[in-house]
Amino acid sequence: MGALTNVATWTNIHNRQITPEEQELYDHLLYLANFESPSQLIERFRCLFVDATGYPDGRISSALERIATSKFADQEFRFILNRCCHILINRWQTRSQYHVAIPELIALFDILPSKPITDLSRLRSARRRLQDLVIAFAQSEQCNTLRRLAQVMQAADMHSGVDNRPLGTLIRRYPYLYEHCLITQESTFEHQQAIRQIQAEVQHQFEVDLSRYITYQVRRSQLARTAASNGVPERLIQPVRNPTLLNNQELFTALKQFKGKAEGNCTYRDLAQRFVSHQDVNSSYKTFKSDLYFYITASVDPAYGKQQFNKQLDTRLRNFLPNSDDQPLDDSLMIRTCSHLLNFLVVENAQNPHHFIFIDLVTNIGPTLTTGILLKIVLICRKVKPYLEKRFSILFNHYESSTRDAVQWLIHSLENLNVAMSANFGAVDLSYLQQIHPVGAKR
Repeated sequence: MGALTNVATWTNIHNRQITPEEQELYDHLLYLANFESPSQLIERFRCLFVDATGYPDGRISSALERIATSKFADQEFRFILNRCCHILINRWQTRSQYHVAIPELIALFDILPSKPITDLSRLRSARRRLQDLVIAFAQSEQCNTLRRLAQVMQAADMHSGVDNRPLGTLIRRYPYLYEHCLITQESTFEHQQAIRQIQAEVQHQFEVDLSRYITYQVRRSQLARTAASNGVPERLIQPVRNPTLLNNQELFTALKQFKGKAEGNCTYRDLAQRFVSHQDVNSSYKTFKSDLYFYITASVDPAYGKQQFNKQLDTRLRNFLPNSDDQPLDDSLMIRTCSHLLNFLVVENAQNPHHFIFIDLVTNIGPTLTTGILLKIVLICRKVKPYLEKRFSILFNHYESSTRDAVQWLIHSLENLNVAMSANFGAVDLSYLQQIHPVGAKR
């Protein structure tokens, strides 16, 4: 009953009743998912949707043809097919031995012809219509979301950030993108829960790997100092792989920036606490915006800031909600202002994905200091953390088909954000960080 309830929930999102044909299709797949193997189900999917011929149950084939030729098919078929995929995916996600089947199912939509067969003497109208709709689905955002899920479920080599594979193949590395890249409005509760569980597991594993790597580097530094002081060869220990796509020097610079003394004798957390405590309950919103300007520009190289960035930031803040300038600062104004700043600093939205400021920052002050600015904003208003993650998911989706070597600036930014999030919001142990004196810059 639980699965059928989810179908009803999905329907409510689109504000229309499920047709008897849809219900028959869903019930059929739900029933088969209980006892058929993934390979059997994938073959059924191929016959039913991709080949659109040879399906062993003529009753289901007829129901699907009626769906495909209905008046709402152009608008709704992609949601129906997406739901059919998730009926199987939701079942397989609960069993680790079936995870490999998820990319195999989704790969069916990558072997479609660019356009359907149109020879009416060989292909009935209903079948041609179905193939049209399946091809349209393969080019839809729903299918793109499934492809991202396939990348997350695959144990592909993700330790090389520079090659001609698409950026999208690296999505598993960035769990903070999952909710925004893998969950859509029509996602069922089970799917949302499964994605959040995978997200927690990948995040935990990254933190474990990062902690192990730091411990390894501390141990290596200690052995090197001991060997140097005693005049003996350094004892070898089992190496641990750098879990990031940054080289050693870049990683330790990022770790010390995000967790160590970032400005003077203060960490970013110290600076955030000082900023928040300085905001008197009677302070005006205008005063808050002025303080926020100096809080952010303190992290920007004056030579760069004086060119145009500081002026742009000042204008952006002064012109935002000017009618509220005389009001006292409250939680709502804080959230709206910090969200507005993240639009300015990273990217506005998916419909208007311009990100000139972000590229200019990364190019001139580097991805680590740029990430530091974003981290400072999130530390004074933690409720905008998901909003920052959403900004990066927009950039990721925008460039996901670009080759990795063409978007190194974005990969370095994604890696820095991964480290910053783990160092400040995760459980990674960085207590021995100051003891590290890395040798060289190899991964």
